[in-house]
Amino acid sequence: MTLSQLPLLVLVGLTLTTMLTLMSGCEKSLTQEDRPVAIADEQPNPQTAPAAQEDTGLEVVTLGSGCFWCTEAFFRELKGVKSAVSGYSGGEVPNPTYKAVCTGSTGHAEVIQVTFDPKQIPFTDILKAFWETHDPTTLNRQGADVGTQYRSAIFYHNETQKAEATAYKEQLDASGQFKSPIVTEITAFEKFYPAEDYHQDYFKLNPDQQYCRYVIRPKLEKFRSKFADKLKQEDSGEK
Repeated sequence: MTLSQLPLLVLVGLTLTTMLTLMSGCEKSLTQEDRPVAIADEQPNPQTAPAAQEDTGLEVVTLGSGCFWCTEAFFRELKGVKSAVSGYSGGEVPNPTYKAVCTGSTGHAEVIQVTFDPKQIPFTDILKAFWETHDPTTLNRQGADVGTQYRSAIFYHNETQKAEATAYKEQLDASGQFKSPIVTEITAFEKFYPAEDYHQDYFKLNPDQQYCRYVIRPKLEKFRSKFADKLKQEDSGEK
């Protein structure tokens, strides 16, 4: 049977299914084709200390602002950011899997752990990119993604980060930039569990996946326009 021979109601149903998939965010857009069976149950290993060594001069901060497929794509492009790793923080259950985190029962947030060079990008620029690439006024929700795993959170790695994040949050609230109060939690970092391999660098490796094409790409283009002077240059060799 050809496509033209399918009943109209079937075609409409397929279209609605596609739309709902895109609207429902990361969890439901991850189909069996997107999730390699060989690693679907892989458990990440925890990191209880910053990945950067003190003698390198690099810093680490762990940020939660909704689906990590989006936030990883943003931060990887910032000049001075050495790595952005998708994972889970802020929960009680050790070695959580993506499937478990998506239930909201582990207490973890989807996060990215950002390693950056403060000589190239100050922490305040990291905070600016963080707060301007998601809605920090919606509790446990980002768009169609609902649950504590999508909460807005900063897991600080030292007292200086705590002070700067708190001050920045207070300034934003006072400025009226957002119509509602900011609900971002600012909490001391404890453990970070890197997400399963298939989540890492997701947008770059899956550019034609529907969620990447219709959700991440428009957001990334807006990010590139807004932070044009903060992005890595293609000919600089920085990755």
